[in-house]
Amino acid sequence: QVQLVESGGGLVQPGGSLRLSCAPSGAIFRLSIMGWYRQAPGKQRELVARINSAGTTNYADAVKGRFTISRDNAKNTVFLQMNSLKPEDTAVYYCYDIVRGVWGQGTQVTVSS
Repeated sequence: QVQLVESGGGLVQPGGSLRLSCAPSGAIFRLSIMGWYRQAPGKQRELVARINSAGTTNYADAVKGRFTISRDNAKNTVFLQMNSLKPEDTAVYYCYDIVRGVWGQGTQVTVSS
């Protein structure tokens, strides 16, 4: 069974940083075009950042300049470095293989004093 597994979420203070990781579990496959999405309580899931296999990236306006998506193809892992976190960043963050349509289970990020 193909599955994506996220890690690195947690509770941080405003202005703090977290680094999320995403890697496949179960059936092994090479990650393709990857996205990080998030869903806050009472809100729809939204795209945060995207990266293709060559490393080309794009970001939602709300996170530009604060978040960085990257990948290590040798380790078959994608990352989301989140800096200058704000309370409005609080959400469950999901990793998604856009080409295959495979989601991770999500990891909780809470930004609060």
